[in-house]
Amino acid sequence: MAGTVTRDPLPAAGGGRQGAPLIVTEDAGLLDDLLRLCAAAGATPEVHHGVPEPKSGWEAAPLVLVGDDAARRVRGAPRRRGVVLIGRDQDDPGVWRRAVEIGADHVLMLPDGEQWLVDRIADVAEGVGRPALTVGVIGGRGGAGASTLACALAVTSAREGLRTLLVDADPLGGGLDVVLGGETAEGLRWPAFAASRGRVGGGALEESLPELHSLRVLSWDRGDCVAVPPQAVRAVLAAARRGGGTVVVDLPRRVDDGVAEVLAQLDLGLLVVPAELRAVAAAGRVASAVGMVLRDLRVAVRGPYAPGLDDREVARLLGLPLAGDVPVEPALQRPHGTGQPPGASGRGPLARFCKEFWERALVEARAA
Repeated sequence: MAGTVTRDPLPAAGGGRQGAPLIVTEDAGLLDDLLRLCAAAGATPEVHHGVPEPKSGWEAAPLVLVGDDAARRVRGAPRRRGVVLIGRDQDDPGVWRRAVEIGADHVLMLPDGEQWLVDRIADVAEGVGRPALTVGVIGGRGGAGASTLACALAVTSAREGLRTLLVDADPLGGGLDVVLGGETAEGLRWPAFAASRGRVGGGALEESLPELHSLRVLSWDRGDCVAVPPQAVRAVLAAARRGGGTVVVDLPRRVDDGVAEVLAQLDLGLLVVPAELRAVAAAGRVASAVGMVLRDLRVAVRGPYAPGLDDREVARLLGLPLAGDVPVEPALQRPHGTGQPPGASGRGPLARFCKEFWERALVEARAA
């Protein structure tokens, strides 16, 4: 059980060991439990029996976990945010009075509140900053070039010096690691995360994935697994976003429970539509399904153009904002995995499109 006394946010770490929570208790059993939970969250805490000297250690810790046995000893400590009073007796009404006396934000009872506490410890261990700008790319019809654009956007983001993660959400697409020429690269693929529950560590996720062209890639392998439970998709993508920078997701054209979890975490989506009437008709059905979950969906039109169509007309027919015209480069017509990945050279119309897209999107994200 966890109870809230106030709703102030946790402070940013300032001084002391970065991301190290402070534990104050003399209860050996409680200390063992808290050390176990810190280890599960990837944090190494500092442990004291009372308010540390100098008191700057108390003030600088990003999170303070006070055992109920130590409430009396910290009563005179400077008031600060991010103090959690932890006990075991859920029938003790006095715990709320003691929480007020020490200025605690939360009262937590173990073992019921363990997952909540692991999440809070992991937040301070990883740092809680601006989440990654997360962009999904989906084809208006088969062969629209969504995977090519997703890869080009990710490669461009990495070349601009942003922390970048490319996520392949289409289990039947053959694997984006192949598009990037890294199908044999060491690292985990989606099936390894199928059993994920609760929180996934952002740093651990990033380090476990293949690194290709200065970005991390979460792709599918060539095995039989073609589905990951929605709760695992939610946990993995949330971890990817916590690291900041950008996340690019290549989406399938169907919306199942797993894809809905991805759509719910996107900041914006790009619907890639070839400029032909049949493709526009197909894209309308995709936009209708995706738009039920994703509010910011924009159309990226790909030539060559059928008579009577241009990018603005395609956007008008679909009733979507226009993200721009996606250039077609002859070099990209070769089979994937037979040369540089899309946008790798930094030159050409596709690379310019991607660079201009990120410039606009990042400005919009900062303004928001």
